[in-house]
Amino acid sequence: MSKESIISSESNGQIKEIIKLQKQARERKKTKKFVVEGIKMVQEAINFKKLDKMYVSESALEKTAQSIGKKIEEIPYEIVADNVFRQISDTVTPQGVLAVVNMPEYDIKDILSDDRKSWILLDDLRDPGNLGTIVRTSEGAGMSGVIMSRESVDLFNPKVVRSTMGAIFRVPFCYVQSLTGVIDEIKGAGYEVFATAMEGSEVYDCIDYTNGAAFIIGNEANGVSDEVFEKASKRIRIPMEGKLESLNAAVSAAIIMYEIARQKRGK
Repeated sequence: MSKESIISSESNGQIKEIIKLQKQARERKKTKKFVVEGIKMVQEAINFKKLDKMYVSESALEKTAQSIGKKIEEIPYEIVADNVFRQISDTVTPQGVLAVVNMPEYDIKDILSDDRKSWILLDDLRDPGNLGTIVRTSEGAGMSGVIMSRESVDLFNPKVVRSTMGAIFRVPFCYVQSLTGVIDEIKGAGYEVFATAMEGSEVYDCIDYTNGAAFIIGNEANGVSDEVFEKASKRIRIPMEGKLESLNAAVSAAIIMYEIARQKRGK
C-alpha cells in the first residue's frame, strides 16, 4: 500500500466535504453518504459494498494495510497528514482510518413483510446514543426492523453510527412521514401494537408476542405522543421498584425486545 500524494491541507475539497458530512444532517441527506470511523466500521462498509472512499492517516497507514489485507488494493483511498486527519475525525482518540460510505436504504413494505413480524417503532426519539444502542440491540434480539418518525434523531449522526457497532449495515430501518399510518397498517395485517407507558395497563412480560407484534418507544422527555397512544392496541409498562420514574429509552427497548426473543425461542 503506497501512494505518493498526501492530503496535507484542511482546505482540500475532500476534507471540507468530510467535515460537512460529519457535522450536517442536511449534507448527509443530500448526498446519501455518511462517515464511519475505525477499522471495524470501515471493514463492515467494505464487506457490505457500501464504501465510497477510505481516508487513512500517515501514522496509521501500515497498521490499516495489515488489518484490511489484499482488499486494500481494490478500494479507493487517500492518505491524510496526521494533523489534518484530526480535523476530520469526530472521535477524541482517532484510530487513523475513516471512510465515506453510501447509505443503506430499505423499503417500509419489505420491513413490514419480514417473516419475524417483530417491529420497534420510535416516536420522536432524540438521543443519538439511545438510537444507536436500540439499533444494535434490535439485531441481537432478532427484530424485523426499526421504524422511526421523521422527527427522530438522524441515524447517520456520527454518535449514532458509533453506537450501532456495525449494526447500521445489517438492521433494516426506515423513517416514515406518519407513524400512525404505519401502526394502522400493522394492525390491519392482524398484529397488535403496544405503547410503553408508566401507566400501562399490563406488565410487558404478561403479553403474548409469539404471533407477531410491534411496540413503541417514545421521546425521552415526553414519552409517546397522544396521537400515537390513541392508535396503539394497548399500553404496557415495565414494573420498577424504588423511586424511579422511568428507565432509559434504550434500556426499556432492550428489555421488551429480549422478552419477545425469549418467547419466540420458547415457542
